[in-house]
Amino acid sequence: MELIPGLPNDIARDCLIHVQYKQFPSILSVCTAWKAEVEMPEFLLQRKVTGRAQNVIAMAQALVNPEDGGNKMKYRFNPVYRLTLCEPETGYRCELPPAPGFENGLPMFCQMISVGSDLVVLGGLDPVTWEVLNSVFIFSFVSAKWRCGTEMPGPRRCFFGCASDSDRTVYIAGGHDDEKNALTSAMAYDVAEDKWTPLPDMSRERDECKAAFHRGKLHVIGGYCTELQGQFERSVESFDVTTWQWDQVQEHILKDATCPRTCLFDEDNLYMCHGSDVVALKGTTWQAVTKLPAEVCNTAYVTTWQGKLMVIGSERFGGPHMAYVADLKTYTWTKIENPLKYSGHVQTGCYLEI
Repeated sequence: MELIPGLPNDIARDCLIHVQYKQFPSILSVCTAWKAEVEMPEFLLQRKVTGRAQNVIAMAQALVNPEDGGNKMKYRFNPVYRLTLCEPETGYRCELPPAPGFENGLPMFCQMISVGSDLVVLGGLDPVTWEVLNSVFIFSFVSAKWRCGTEMPGPRRCFFGCASDSDRTVYIAGGHDDEKNALTSAMAYDVAEDKWTPLPDMSRERDECKAAFHRGKLHVIGGYCTELQGQFERSVESFDVTTWQWDQVQEHILKDATCPRTCLFDEDNLYMCHGSDVVALKGTTWQAVTKLPAEVCNTAYVTTWQGKLMVIGSERFGGPHMAYVADLKTYTWTKIENPLKYSGHVQTGCYLEI
Protein backbone atom coordinates (compact mmCIF):
# COMPACT_ATOMS: atom_id res chain seq x y z
CA MET A 1 0.00 0.00 0.00
CA GLU A 2 1.33 3.43 -0.94
CA LEU A 3 1.76 5.85 1.98
CA ILE A 4 1.25 8.79 -0.38
CA PRO A 5 -0.35 8.00 -3.77
CA GLY A 6 2.08 8.47 -6.63
CA LEU A 7 5.22 8.54 -4.45
CA PRO A 8 7.61 5.71 -3.61
CA ASN A 9 7.26 4.73 0.05
CA ASP A 10 10.83 5.75 0.94
CA ILE A 11 10.11 9.30 -0.22
CA ALA A 12 6.74 9.29 1.54
CA ARG A 13 8.44 8.17 4.77
CA ASP A 14 10.91 11.03 4.42
CA CYS A 15 7.97 13.43 4.17
CA LEU A 16 6.45 12.02 7.37
CA ILE A 17 9.82 12.18 9.17
CA HIS A 18 9.94 15.95 8.51
CA VAL A 19 6.64 16.59 10.33
CA GLN A 20 6.87 18.31 13.73
CA TYR A 21 5.94 16.18 16.75
CA LYS A 22 3.00 18.47 17.51
CA GLN A 23 1.37 17.19 14.31
CA PHE A 24 1.72 13.48 15.15
CA PRO A 25 -1.85 13.15 16.50
CA SER A 26 -3.19 14.62 13.26
CA ILE A 27 -1.11 12.19 11.20
CA LEU A 28 -2.58 9.26 13.14
CA SER A 29 -6.08 10.27 12.10
CA VAL A 30 -5.35 10.49 8.35
CA CYS A 31 -5.27 6.75 7.57
CA THR A 32 -4.29 3.42 9.06
CA ALA A 33 -1.07 3.26 7.01
CA TRP A 34 0.20 6.58 8.37
CA LYS A 35 -0.83 5.58 11.88
CA ALA A 36 1.09 2.30 11.62
CA GLU A 37 4.15 4.08 10.22
CA VAL A 38 4.36 6.75 12.90
CA GLU A 39 3.77 4.27 15.73
CA MET A 40 6.70 2.06 14.68
CA PRO A 41 9.85 2.41 16.86
CA GLU A 42 11.88 2.72 13.65
CA PHE A 43 10.08 5.98 12.83
CA LEU A 44 11.48 7.77 15.89
CA LEU A 45 14.91 6.23 15.29
CA GLN A 46 14.94 7.46 11.69
CA ARG A 47 14.03 10.98 12.85
CA LYS A 48 17.08 10.90 15.13
CA VAL A 49 19.42 9.47 12.48
CA THR A 50 18.39 12.08 9.91
CA GLY A 51 18.59 14.98 12.37
CA ARG A 52 14.84 15.62 12.27
CA ALA A 53 14.12 14.80 15.91
CA GLN A 54 13.17 17.77 18.08
CA ASN A 55 14.63 18.51 21.50
CA VAL A 56 12.02 19.07 24.18
CA ILE A 57 12.22 19.64 27.95
CA ALA A 58 9.18 18.52 29.95
CA MET A 59 8.77 20.00 33.43
CA ALA A 60 6.59 19.90 36.51
CA GLN A 61 6.22 23.66 36.89
CA ALA A 62 4.29 25.79 39.35
CA LEU A 63 1.31 27.67 37.99
CA VAL A 64 1.71 31.44 37.64
CA ASN A 65 -1.24 33.72 36.96
CA PRO A 66 0.02 36.49 34.63
CA GLU A 67 -2.94 38.72 35.55
CA ASP A 68 -1.66 39.23 39.10
CA GLY A 69 2.01 39.43 38.10
CA GLY A 70 2.74 36.04 39.63
CA ASN A 71 3.28 37.55 43.08
CA LYS A 72 0.25 36.33 45.01
CA MET A 73 1.13 34.39 48.14
CA LYS A 74 -1.12 31.48 47.20
CA TYR A 75 1.15 30.67 44.25
CA ARG A 76 4.35 31.06 46.25
CA PHE A 77 3.46 29.03 49.33
CA ASN A 78 0.72 26.74 47.96
CA PRO A 79 1.95 26.07 44.43
CA VAL A 80 -0.09 24.08 41.94
CA TYR A 81 2.13 22.18 39.51
CA ARG A 82 1.29 21.37 35.91
CA LEU A 83 3.22 19.87 33.01
CA THR A 84 4.91 22.34 30.70
CA LEU A 85 7.10 21.94 27.62
CA CYS A 86 10.02 24.00 26.41
CA GLU A 87 11.76 23.71 23.05
CA PRO A 88 15.17 25.19 23.88
CA GLU A 89 16.12 25.89 20.25
CA THR A 90 12.94 27.78 19.37
CA GLY A 91 11.79 29.06 22.77
CA TYR A 92 8.34 27.55 22.16
CA ARG A 93 6.41 26.91 25.40
CA CYS A 94 3.13 25.16 26.05
CA GLU A 95 1.20 23.23 28.68
CA LEU A 96 0.33 19.53 28.42
CA PRO A 97 -3.10 18.17 29.35
CA PRO A 98 -3.28 17.04 33.00
CA ALA A 99 -2.72 13.42 34.02
CA PRO A 100 -5.91 11.41 34.66
CA GLY A 101 -7.40 12.26 38.05
CA PHE A 102 -5.05 15.21 38.58
CA GLU A 103 -6.87 17.96 36.70
CA ASN A 104 -6.22 20.35 39.60
CA GLY A 105 -2.48 19.78 39.79
CA LEU A 106 0.28 17.20 39.45
CA PRO A 107 1.31 15.03 42.41
CA MET A 108 3.83 16.95 44.50
CA PHE A 109 7.41 15.66 44.23
CA CYS A 110 6.51 13.20 41.45
CA GLN A 111 9.29 11.88 39.23
CA MET A 112 9.36 12.37 35.46
CA ILE A 113 11.41 10.48 32.90
CA SER A 114 11.35 9.93 29.14
CA VAL A 115 11.28 6.61 27.30
CA GLY A 116 11.30 6.96 23.52
CA SER A 117 8.40 9.27 22.66
CA ASP A 118 6.69 8.64 26.00
CA LEU A 119 6.76 10.78 29.14
CA VAL A 120 6.43 8.70 32.32
CA VAL A 121 5.21 10.33 35.57
CA LEU A 122 5.71 8.27 38.72
CA GLY A 123 4.60 8.56 42.33
CA GLY A 124 4.66 11.74 44.37
CA LEU A 125 2.21 13.05 46.96
CA ASP A 126 -1.48 13.67 46.36
CA PRO A 127 -1.73 17.50 46.20
CA VAL A 128 -4.92 17.47 48.29
CA THR A 129 -4.44 14.69 50.87
CA TRP A 130 -0.60 14.45 50.77
CA GLU A 131 -0.96 10.67 50.54
CA VAL A 132 2.09 8.91 49.10
CA LEU A 133 1.21 7.56 45.65
CA ASN A 134 2.48 4.54 43.72
CA SER A 135 0.82 5.71 40.51
CA VAL A 136 2.30 5.51 37.01
CA PHE A 137 1.02 7.67 34.13
CA ILE A 138 2.38 7.64 30.58
CA PHE A 139 1.86 10.46 28.08
CA SER A 140 2.43 9.53 24.43
CA PHE A 141 3.71 12.35 22.23
CA VAL A 142 2.57 10.32 19.23
CA SER A 143 -1.10 10.18 20.21
CA ALA A 144 -1.09 13.13 22.66
CA LYS A 145 -2.98 10.89 25.09
CA TRP A 146 -2.42 9.59 28.61
CA ARG A 147 -2.63 5.98 29.73
CA CYS A 148 -2.27 4.43 33.18
CA GLY A 149 0.60 2.05 33.87
CA THR A 150 0.87 -0.67 36.50
CA GLU A 151 1.48 0.90 39.91
CA MET A 152 4.91 0.68 41.50
CA PRO A 153 4.94 -2.52 43.61
CA GLY A 154 6.13 -2.77 47.20
CA PRO A 155 5.93 -0.09 49.87
CA ARG A 156 4.69 3.33 48.87
CA ARG A 157 7.84 5.37 48.35
CA CYS A 158 8.78 8.94 47.61
CA PHE A 159 11.97 10.95 47.02
CA PHE A 160 13.45 8.02 45.12
CA GLY A 161 15.98 8.20 42.32
CA CYS A 162 14.59 7.72 38.80
CA ALA A 163 16.38 7.18 35.49
CA SER A 164 15.80 5.69 32.04
CA ASP A 165 17.79 3.93 29.34
CA SER A 166 15.83 6.21 26.91
CA ASP A 167 14.70 3.13 25.00
CA ARG A 168 12.05 1.21 26.97
CA THR A 169 13.07 0.83 30.62
CA VAL A 170 12.63 3.09 33.67
CA TYR A 171 14.67 2.44 36.81
CA ILE A 172 13.84 3.59 40.34
CA ALA A 173 16.01 3.22 43.45
CA GLY A 174 15.97 4.20 47.10
CA GLY A 175 13.74 6.90 48.55
CA HIS A 176 11.75 6.34 51.74
CA ASP A 177 8.50 4.62 52.67
CA ASP A 178 5.48 6.26 54.30
CA GLU A 179 7.11 5.89 57.74
CA LYS A 180 10.27 7.75 56.62
CA ASN A 181 12.40 4.60 56.50
CA ALA A 182 15.08 4.93 53.83
CA LEU A 183 15.06 2.11 51.28
CA THR A 184 17.69 -0.12 49.66
CA SER A 185 15.35 -1.57 47.04
CA ALA A 186 15.35 -0.82 43.32
CA MET A 187 13.12 -1.81 40.39
CA ALA A 188 12.93 -1.71 36.61
CA TYR A 189 9.78 -0.88 34.64
CA ASP A 190 9.38 -2.03 31.05
CA VAL A 191 7.10 0.63 29.57
CA ALA A 192 6.15 -1.36 26.46
CA GLU A 193 5.20 -4.46 28.46
CA ASP A 194 3.85 -2.46 31.43
CA LYS A 195 5.80 -4.77 33.73
CA TRP A 196 7.83 -4.18 36.90
CA THR A 197 10.90 -6.31 37.75
CA PRO A 198 12.77 -6.11 41.08
CA LEU A 199 16.52 -5.46 41.06
CA PRO A 200 18.88 -6.80 43.71
CA ASP A 201 18.99 -4.47 46.72
CA MET A 202 21.64 -1.79 46.98
CA SER A 203 24.29 -2.22 49.65
CA ARG A 204 22.94 0.71 51.69
CA GLU A 205 19.85 2.86 52.20
CA ARG A 206 19.60 5.93 49.97
CA ASP A 207 16.87 8.48 50.61
CA GLU A 208 16.75 11.57 48.34
CA CYS A 209 19.34 10.01 46.03
CA LYS A 210 19.85 10.95 42.39
CA ALA A 211 19.71 8.28 39.67
CA ALA A 212 21.24 8.51 36.21
CA PHE A 213 21.67 6.00 33.40
CA HIS A 214 25.01 6.19 31.62
CA ARG A 215 26.86 3.75 29.39
CA GLY A 216 24.77 0.71 30.24
CA LYS A 217 24.67 1.28 33.97
CA LEU A 218 22.23 2.72 36.49
CA HIS A 219 24.16 5.07 38.80
CA VAL A 220 22.60 5.91 42.17
CA ILE A 221 24.28 8.98 43.60
CA GLY A 222 24.40 10.15 47.21
CA GLY A 223 21.39 10.06 49.50
CA TYR A 224 21.30 9.22 53.19
CA CYS A 225 20.24 6.41 55.54
CA THR A 226 17.38 6.38 58.06
CA GLU A 227 19.59 6.95 61.11
CA LEU A 228 21.36 9.93 59.53
CA GLN A 229 18.32 11.62 57.99
CA GLY A 230 19.30 14.66 55.97
CA GLN A 231 23.04 13.95 56.27
CA PHE A 232 23.96 13.23 52.67
CA GLU A 233 26.85 10.97 51.78
CA ARG A 234 29.27 11.25 48.87
CA SER A 235 29.20 7.67 47.53
CA VAL A 236 27.81 6.18 44.31
CA GLU A 237 26.47 2.70 43.57
CA SER A 238 26.24 1.47 39.97
CA PHE A 239 24.08 -1.36 38.62
CA ASP A 240 25.23 -3.17 35.48
CA VAL A 241 22.12 -4.16 33.50
CA THR A 242 24.11 -6.76 31.53
CA THR A 243 25.43 -8.71 34.54
CA TRP A 244 22.38 -7.79 36.66
CA GLN A 245 24.69 -6.94 39.58
CA TRP A 246 25.69 -3.92 41.60
CA ASP A 247 29.32 -2.85 41.33
CA GLN A 248 31.36 -2.14 44.43
CA VAL A 249 30.37 1.13 46.11
CA GLN A 250 32.51 4.08 45.05
CA GLU A 251 33.18 6.21 48.11
CA HIS A 252 33.88 9.97 48.25
CA ILE A 253 32.76 10.67 44.67
CA LEU A 254 30.74 13.83 45.27
CA LYS A 255 32.62 17.05 45.92
CA ASP A 256 30.74 17.60 49.20
CA ALA A 257 28.22 15.75 51.35
CA THR A 258 25.29 17.60 49.78
CA CYS A 259 22.01 16.95 48.00
CA PRO A 260 22.86 15.38 44.61
CA ARG A 261 19.77 16.57 42.69
CA THR A 262 21.80 18.63 40.17
CA CYS A 263 24.17 15.74 39.33
CA LEU A 264 23.93 14.53 35.73
CA PHE A 265 26.01 12.97 32.96
CA ASP A 266 26.65 14.13 29.47
CA GLU A 267 28.56 11.86 27.06
CA ASP A 268 31.88 12.12 28.91
CA ASN A 269 31.57 13.80 32.30
CA LEU A 270 29.57 13.96 35.50
CA TYR A 271 28.40 17.53 36.17
CA MET A 272 26.70 19.27 39.07
CA CYS A 273 25.96 22.79 40.28
CA HIS A 274 28.11 23.72 43.26
CA GLY A 275 27.63 27.16 44.80
CA SER A 276 27.88 29.64 41.94
CA ASP A 277 29.75 27.23 39.67
CA VAL A 278 29.07 24.36 37.33
CA VAL A 279 31.67 21.71 38.19
CA ALA A 280 32.71 18.58 36.29
CA LEU A 281 34.38 15.40 37.52
CA LYS A 282 37.60 15.10 35.52
CA GLY A 283 39.13 11.76 36.45
CA THR A 284 39.01 11.87 40.25
CA THR A 285 38.99 15.67 40.58
CA TRP A 286 36.08 18.12 40.48
CA GLN A 287 36.87 21.21 38.43
CA ALA A 288 34.87 24.40 38.01
CA VAL A 289 34.14 24.75 34.29
CA THR A 290 31.89 27.83 34.21
CA LYS A 291 30.06 30.29 36.44
CA LEU A 292 26.30 30.07 36.74
CA PRO A 293 24.45 33.13 35.42
CA ALA A 294 23.26 35.21 38.38
CA GLU A 295 19.61 34.85 37.33
CA VAL A 296 19.71 31.05 37.88
CA CYS A 297 22.17 30.75 40.79
CA ASN A 298 19.33 29.45 43.00
CA THR A 299 19.15 26.32 40.85
CA ALA A 300 15.93 24.30 40.57
CA TYR A 301 16.54 21.97 37.62
CA VAL A 302 19.41 20.92 35.33
CA THR A 303 19.53 18.73 32.23
CA THR A 304 21.92 17.94 29.37
CA TRP A 305 21.60 16.89 25.74
CA GLN A 306 23.92 16.77 22.72
CA GLY A 307 26.67 18.91 24.21
CA LYS A 308 24.30 21.37 25.88
CA LEU A 309 23.52 22.00 29.54
CA MET A 310 20.31 23.73 30.59
CA VAL A 311 19.88 25.34 34.01
CA ILE A 312 16.57 26.64 35.33
CA GLY A 313 16.47 28.64 38.53
CA SER A 314 16.01 32.04 40.09
CA GLU A 315 18.17 34.85 41.40
CA ARG A 316 16.54 34.66 44.83
CA PHE A 317 14.18 32.38 46.72
CA GLY A 318 10.62 32.87 45.45
CA GLY A 319 11.78 34.87 42.45
CA PRO A 320 10.76 34.21 38.84
CA HIS A 321 12.48 31.22 37.25
CA MET A 322 14.67 31.77 34.21
CA ALA A 323 16.40 29.37 31.82
CA TYR A 324 19.92 29.43 30.39
CA VAL A 325 21.69 26.96 28.08
CA ALA A 326 25.46 26.45 28.05
CA ASP A 327 27.53 25.01 25.22
CA LEU A 328 29.70 22.35 26.91
CA LYS A 329 32.56 22.94 24.49
CA THR A 330 32.88 26.71 24.84
CA TYR A 331 30.97 27.12 28.14
CA THR A 332 29.15 30.13 26.75
CA TRP A 333 25.61 30.80 28.02
CA THR A 334 22.49 31.69 26.06
CA LYS A 335 19.36 32.95 27.79
CA ILE A 336 16.00 31.46 26.79
CA GLU A 337 13.26 34.05 26.89
CA ASN A 338 10.72 33.04 29.50
CA PRO A 339 7.13 34.38 29.43
CA LEU A 340 5.74 35.23 32.87
CA LYS A 341 3.26 32.36 32.57
CA TYR A 342 6.20 29.94 32.50
CA SER A 343 8.32 31.53 35.23
CA GLY A 344 7.07 29.37 38.11
CA HIS A 345 9.22 27.04 40.20
CA VAL A 346 10.35 23.86 38.43
CA GLN A 347 10.19 20.83 40.68
CA THR A 348 11.51 18.24 38.24
CA GLY A 349 11.75 17.55 34.53
CA CYS A 350 13.28 15.44 31.80
CA TYR A 351 14.69 15.73 28.29
CA LEU A 352 13.07 14.10 25.26
CA GLU A 353 14.32 13.70 21.71
CA ILE A 354 11.16 13.23 19.66
